[in-house]
Order: sequence, then structure tokens, then C-alpha cells
Amino acid sequence: MRLHPTKPELTARRVEAIGFQVGLQLAERYTKERPRFGDHLEAIKFICKDFWAEVFKKQIDNLKTNHRGVFVLQDNRFRWLTRFSLDAPTSGNGASSGEPNPANAARASQAAGQYLYFPCGLIRGALTNLGVPCAVSAEVSALPACSFIVRIKG
Repeated sequence: MRLHPTKPELTARRVEAIGFQVGLQLAERYTKERPRFGDHLEAIKFICKDFWAEVFKKQIDNLKTNHRGVFVLQDNRFRWLTRFSLDAPTSGNGASSGEPNPANAARASQAAGQYLYFPCGLIRGALTNLGVPCAVSAEVSALPACSFIVRIKG
């Protein structure tokens, strides 16, 4: 596998594509004994409960929808983000002030976002296998919480 350190968007696309392939295969494995899903909502619920539990050993914490093809899957303690730490905030004299530093939090959230390309691909691949063409993106609100936004195509 070739990553592009000078072109992070190419790396992101490649990692998401690997996640997509893994998601396709895992969905095939986890649904081979099940009947096909009747609608998008059933497939999304499968991802939130069964698929997520198999992959991450817990269910999605919250599912929201606007009933127009957009679903938000929220994981309040995403396993891959639990060990991210914010740099220790310091005051002018070098001592820790105890106050959270918004700049550090923003940097940590941005860095954490790089860890979400693979699970975005995983979700997109699984849903594609289930007959739900979609686009998936992710947001980090407060570590280790994150949300995956699924937009149904079509």
C-alpha cells in the first residue's frame, strides 16, 4: 500500500477505500443467514446494532434521522479515539493552569478525524453491500465522541 505523506487527501481516499472493501466483506459475512432488509432504516439499524457490536464490541449510542435520507450515528466513546489526549495546557509561567485550551482541543479533534476515514469506508461498504448507496462523513465533537453522517444517494 502506498500512502502519500505530502498529499493527505490521497491518503484519506485510499484509507477510506480500504475500509469500503472491508465493510463490503464484513456485511456479506454478518448477513449471510439473514433475509434482505426491506428499507434503508432497517439496514441502518443493523449497522448501529449488530454490525457495530461485531466490529467495535458495542452498539452505536444514538441514531438520528431527518427522514429525508440523512442519518447520524453517534458513538459517545469511539474505541479508536479513547486514547487521544489534549496537550497539557500551560499558563504564561509554564505551570499548568487547569483550564482547557481550545486550540489544543481543536488540533486534537482534527488529528482524531484522520482516524475516521477507515470507519467511514467501513460503514459505506457495509451499506453498499446491503443495497443502500450512500456517502459517509464523520465529525469529532468532543473526544472521544464522534458522529458518522450517512447520506443516502438516490
